[in-house]
Amino acid sequence: MRGLAMIGAAVLAVGCAGCANTSGLVGGWRAPPFAQLQQTCGGQQTDYGADTQAVYSAVYDAWVASRHGKLPQAQFCSFQAGLAQQYAAHGAGANAQARNDWVTYLNEQRAQALSWRASADSTLRGG
Repeated sequence: MRGLAMIGAAVLAVGCAGCANTSGLVGGWRAPPFAQLQQTCGGQQTDYGADTQAVYSAVYDAWVASRHGKLPQAQFCSFQAGLAQQYAAHGAGANAQARNDWVTYLNEQRAQALSWRASADSTLRGG
């Protein structure tokens, strides 16, 4: 019986894993919408097309670090501006090499943002 209860708890935890984590683009559980994050630095809102969710993830991670004082606001804004500039230069085009360059850049920036967030968010540190 105890085994069944543990299995039920595990199924419930997995089934509800997305409950507190919406797509994020419209905001969610304590997460500002992407449009609001883009406006924090006074810049233009960029439409990242199919890459919007990945960019939001990176910007959100950087924002968490900034909110907790682990990333200066100027660096957060520079991070956002860099994403927008690289997307305009490489991500929006139809050229396969430019697209690959954008994807590589975006993945590097996502890793950097996650590193910043981990320094501020103890739930992301190993254990």
